[in-house]
Amino acid sequence: MPRTFVICKPDAVERGLVGEIIARFERKGLHLTRAELRTIDRATAEIHYEEHQGKPFFEDLIAFITRSPAMLMVVEGPDDAGDDIYAVVRNLMGSTNPATAAPGTIRGDFGLVVTENLVHGSDSDESAAREINIFFPGL
Repeated sequence: MPRTFVICKPDAVERGLVGEIIARFERKGLHLTRAELRTIDRATAEIHYEEHQGKPFFEDLIAFITRSPAMLMVVEGPDDAGDDIYAVVRNLMGSTNPATAAPGTIRGDFGLVVTENLVHGSDSDESAAREINIFFPGL
C-alpha cells in the first residue's frame, strides 16, 4: 500500500485538533499504520529540517517543532492511490499559508498563521521514506 508521513505539529496538539485531523484522513479512506505522540528533540528536528539550515527562520522552526508534543503518523491509502496519496494528503491539509488555504481544508478551517500551520506531510516517495526512517527507524 502507498504510504506517507504526516506530523500534527505542536500547535495542533496544543489546540486539541489531532482527533479532527485524523478523522479527516480516515473519512477520506486513509488509515494510520503507525502513530506516536512524541516531543521531537532538537537533533531529530535538525535532521528533519536539514534543507532549511542556514536560513533566517531555521532557529524559529526548530524551537516551534520541539516546544511540545507532536503526533507523528504513517498514513496509508489503497493500492490504487499510488503516488496520488501525497496529493490527497496535501489537498486535505490545504496550502501552507492558512490565510490563503481553502475552506474545508485543515489549514483553511483551523490555521491561523503560516509559522504555525498545524500539519506537515511528505511530498514524494523519497521524502516519505526519509521522514519515516527519521521518526520510525526500521519500519
